[in-house]
Amino acid sequence: MSVALDLNAAILKAMSSVPECVGAGYIDVASGLVLGSRLVDSLPADIVDLLAAAVAEMFQGPNVIAVESFIKKLRGIETSHHFFQEITVHSDNMLHIFMRGRKNQDYVLALVCRKTVNFGLALAKARAALPIVEVAI
Repeated sequence: MSVALDLNAAILKAMSSVPECVGAGYIDVASGLVLGSRLVDSLPADIVDLLAAAVAEMFQGPNVIAVESFIKKLRGIETSHHFFQEITVHSDNMLHIFMRGRKNQDYVLALVCRKTVNFGLALAKARAALPIVEVAI
């Protein structure tokens, strides 16, 4: 079985484990590429690419890197570790959960749930789903 098939199956499994999840993607924020994605609703492919670019900016945009560098310098820390690990965005109709990979910090799992989801449950399930996706790549 190819990596792409394994990754898509893992993304689908992650989606099914997170309540009210309608879409998910695994994004390489270093390159801005979508490694894999699944959507319940049919949306144009352009939206997935735009989401990948936005996620890359949220986690590794120049201002985020500047803040991390400043804090590292202030604390006397020399590490390539990123401070931003999880970001949640609450839009009008959706909850967006973005989690940086534990194995590869350049990879981010993005999950989109309906706004009616229980936030704590969705976050706990998303955290449990991250390793499922990580082992597929």
